[in-house]
Amino acid sequence: MKKARQISMKAKIRGVYSTALTKLLIDNGFEIVQSSLAIKNRFGLSENPAPPDLVVKDRYDLQGVRALGSSDSVSAFQSILQSSFSDVLTRKWMFSVNGIYKGMVVESDEHAFYVDIGEGVIGRLPRFETIAMDEKQLIVHVERRRVGSKQPILTTNLKIVGNYAILAKSSKIGVSLKIRDLSRRAELYALGKSIAPEDWGIIWRESSATQQEATLENEIARLVEKVKLLDENVSQIEAPTLLVEGSSFMDVEFPWFSKKVMDKLRSSVAPTFDGHHFYKSCGGKISSTLEMAEKLLEKRQNTSEVEKSFKEQILGELPEAGSQVNIEHVKLSGVIFHLGEATIENLDDEQVRYNRVMRRDGFYDGLNVKKEAGDKAVSETKIGEWSITTRYFSSNGECKGTYINLNTPLEVYPNALRYVDLEVDVCILPDGTVKTLDEKKLEKAEEKSFISKTLYESITEQVKKILKELKENKQQ
Repeated sequence: MKKARQISMKAKIRGVYSTALTKLLIDNGFEIVQSSLAIKNRFGLSENPAPPDLVVKDRYDLQGVRALGSSDSVSAFQSILQSSFSDVLTRKWMFSVNGIYKGMVVESDEHAFYVDIGEGVIGRLPRFETIAMDEKQLIVHVERRRVGSKQPILTTNLKIVGNYAILAKSSKIGVSLKIRDLSRRAELYALGKSIAPEDWGIIWRESSATQQEATLENEIARLVEKVKLLDENVSQIEAPTLLVEGSSFMDVEFPWFSKKVMDKLRSSVAPTFDGHHFYKSCGGKISSTLEMAEKLLEKRQNTSEVEKSFKEQILGELPEAGSQVNIEHVKLSGVIFHLGEATIENLDDEQVRYNRVMRRDGFYDGLNVKKEAGDKAVSETKIGEWSITTRYFSSNGECKGTYINLNTPLEVYPNALRYVDLEVDVCILPDGTVKTLDEKKLEKAEEKSFISKTLYESITEQVKKILKELKENKQQ
């Protein structure tokens, strides 16, 4: 993979994608710090306890990662991902995590005040954070709780976060409970008492335990400068605005093609099965069986025999024709729509075909046709294909129309079929009329950098190809 210019940033990476992402970031000029033992061994890295500019960890569902760090490091990470993976989704949070804002109270109820912090963003300040009811402008801090959610949680307990310490308004001196050495705790407590600015307390983070006193004093001096800047600006700047920048947050999703590229990256430094990252994201028995199988590869056992044995052991964990599975329809925003239970009709190395029965009445948007309980939707796609074709039938077998949904390639998990909806649909009405829907939504996703320009152009070309094929078939 082509190396980018040296960007002199540090990253800490954990989770099932750590080997592949370590390879990718090293190739693009990042320095890897606080590495796990496995990563040190695979890449020949020495111990480096330096604080990271970027922290990357697994999402809870193992379908991607969460990145938190400086604005520059998160933007650099986003750029690297979009240039390396054709279908990656990169959703940057609009708000500054641990950022301090001057906000405007716009509404309240019995539970909370709702505060405009800029860019049309309304945060939620719990009512127990006592403020005068007639106070319209106030200083708030964006908490890490519910990071990535549509509405940030705010607090009036201001904090300024550094690498080794946190300045906390109207707080006492504190030391991380993760620092267990009693003598070191006492030293940090005494140092904090001697250098804490007026009206602010110091909370020493775990990373402070190994640092020299001069380093910690410099850290506090840097954070105090931010306090001074805050005090100078707070009365001069009108709400809503950001006063002290915190960290940037980004949610990353790795669909089908991304996982394939991850496999190649990992295989360049460690024995890796094709499908490694898909199997890891399955979790449970499949993931643990994979770990055991790849340890046999590390011991130089026959690859084809180990792989054959692995697939035999996990066969009962994956669905087959006749299996009941859920449909996970993931929107570009990250919201997941569960479309209900489906029955797999056919599943092989080339094609997936499944059906589901409608449970309630409604309306098929785009088809201008009434949806009735008992209708049947039959969907099919090819492995690695950018679309799913769904035909809708009434209970007596009459075709009500067809949707060709543009999406990332379908992934078949133990209990679900999963894909990311790329918004654009090609609809074929019962009378044969063809129309395209929601192209503007895909365009907006590219403008927000949820998707890369390359992916946007690729899907646009896919739509043109589908329309051309439909026109040619109609003429035949």
